[in-house]
Amino acid sequence: MLSRLMSGSSRSLEREYSCTVRLLDDSEYTCTIQRDAKGQYLFDLLCHHLNLLEKDYFGIRFVDPDKQRHWLEFTKSVVKQLRSQPPFTMCFRVKFYPVDPAALKEEITRYLVFLQIKRDLYHGRLLCKTSDAALLAAYILQAEIGDYDPGKHPEGYSSKFQFFPKHSEKLERRIAEIHKTELSGQTPATSELNFLRKAQTLETYGVDPHPCKDVSGNAAFLAFTPFGFVVLQGNKRVHFIKWNEVTKLKFEGKTFYLYVSQKEEKKIILTYFAPTPEACKHLWKCGIENQAFYKLEKSSQVRTVSSSNLFFKGSRFRYSGRVAKEVMESSAKIKREPPEIHRAGMVPSRSCPSITHGPRLSSVPRTRRRAVHISIMEGLESLRDSAHSTPVRSSSHGDTFLPHARSSRADSNERVAVISDEAYSPADSVLPTPVAEHSLELMLLSRQINGATCSIEEEKESEASTPTAAEAEALGGELRALCQGHGRPEEEQVNKFVLSVLRLLLVTMGLLFVLLLLLIILTESDLDIAFFRDIRQTPEFEQFHYQYFCPLRRWFACKIRSVVSLLIDT
Repeated sequence: MLSRLMSGSSRSLEREYSCTVRLLDDSEYTCTIQRDAKGQYLFDLLCHHLNLLEKDYFGIRFVDPDKQRHWLEFTKSVVKQLRSQPPFTMCFRVKFYPVDPAALKEEITRYLVFLQIKRDLYHGRLLCKTSDAALLAAYILQAEIGDYDPGKHPEGYSSKFQFFPKHSEKLERRIAEIHKTELSGQTPATSELNFLRKAQTLETYGVDPHPCKDVSGNAAFLAFTPFGFVVLQGNKRVHFIKWNEVTKLKFEGKTFYLYVSQKEEKKIILTYFAPTPEACKHLWKCGIENQAFYKLEKSSQVRTVSSSNLFFKGSRFRYSGRVAKEVMESSAKIKREPPEIHRAGMVPSRSCPSITHGPRLSSVPRTRRRAVHISIMEGLESLRDSAHSTPVRSSSHGDTFLPHARSSRADSNERVAVISDEAYSPADSVLPTPVAEHSLELMLLSRQINGATCSIEEEKESEASTPTAAEAEALGGELRALCQGHGRPEEEQVNKFVLSVLRLLLVTMGLLFVLLLLLIILTESDLDIAFFRDIRQTPEFEQFHYQYFCPLRRWFACKIRSVVSLLIDT
């Protein structure tokens, strides 16, 4: 009996797995799940821990063993999706950015979205002009340290915090000036609300960029926002397509297709090439989910989408959540006391036993960063307002997938400084979608070859490791070969054509073989099935049987007998 109990307990322990989820304030939530637990179960545990009701905007992201990022699907098993060894590590992030974040019903939801956008700003995914950057940073400062106090905040206090990948001393002074003179008296909730209202007006709000190449081989970043599909090249938005103009999303291998129907029945097909088939499939699934969430009126309109056609076996995917309109209607019905929020670093207006985020990383002090490279960016262009403009430059094949920071010292002229790089480069600190198994290693290696340093500490959720100096020389040749060998769309198109022809031949031969089997069954077998009996009794079949099939059968029998007799004689 004791042995049975022990064996039963050991089996139950084997079916349980430890999961660690990194939250938006960099604290961690650890729980135990069963082997067959669905993603929805883990997500509900997490939302209960956060006391979050408006949870449809959020998701759980993880990195598979091939360093490809995915969103956890709530209808599938957690263990089967991760395909890695426990304990499992995932990240809680905003998956669908609210169209109007200031209109969110509860303060806890706005606070979590605020933390996500603050991360986007810090990691270079949210680009803006210097004036907007200073205001956003001042809102963060007001929300985290409160009103300016000369006794607590000495000269240069704003430089203790890192709001962006890089910024100038002039920008730091402007942040402190706004914080001192314009935001006094604002509560944390008010500052966060104003921050959200300002961030929502920026062109790259809600952008989670996927690195790709266009048909010319130039680097591009594709992204899905609450308002539509976006293509970024350089510091410009070269394409913006509203969701009601997107008719179809499709992928084949590493090729991603976007079908667009604009005014006057003008149809366009945009084609881009992802680094790997896995990255392309992730891009496609993100597009399907974003289109369903923002475009549809109700979740009952969601349909299963397939990437296959007649001769290609593709993937099938279906968005399983609610759509934006349903989420807003559900939020309006929330009637509960606002959950208490604990904000570290301030005297909270309310203490919260239900949300214990622990000490929050308040914009990452400089003393805790490694290899920080701060430069004064003067005179670069900011994002233009044009929805269809030409890129700043055409990226060469050598740096297509290896974006790096380019900074310059301030000159004597008083010009506008921007916090973004010369090329749109969210990968400066982290790649939202890894380009390959060793994508971040290649990125960092390129910086070592070019003599550049890492701009900021890699985001925690990135799983790639940094190569050592000894590895840099050994991998240099491989890096150059990868850069030169990428981007041959003509050869890929030829290969796809050959494969399609082969598939057509195989399908045709298969159909002929099936028809031959059916013919033999009809003519030679004695199966008395109603379907076969009806066919045999038709005049056309009888004519075919006596005039064509029987002579053909006798001819084949004669040939076979002659061959057999010839073999016997020899």
